[in-house]
Amino acid sequence: MRIIYKAKDITEAHIVSGMLNANGIESHVGGHYLQGAVGDLAVSDFAVVHVADNDIEAASALITAYESQ
Repeated sequence: MRIIYKAKDITEAHIVSGMLNANGIESHVGGHYLQGAVGDLAVSDFAVVHVADNDIEAASALITAYESQ
């Protein structure tokens, strides 16, 4: 699995993951514990979405459409 998306927070990572799953692309959200480790500080790049190597092209297209909205 590879990181396909770096979200600004864990909520956005789950939104993107849900969108991918709804379109038949299995995904995994990582970074739950890393984000919590810094408490209430503003952090970035901890919440990520992973997909299988063979789903990268399809996931990238969906994410591009998501970001353009």
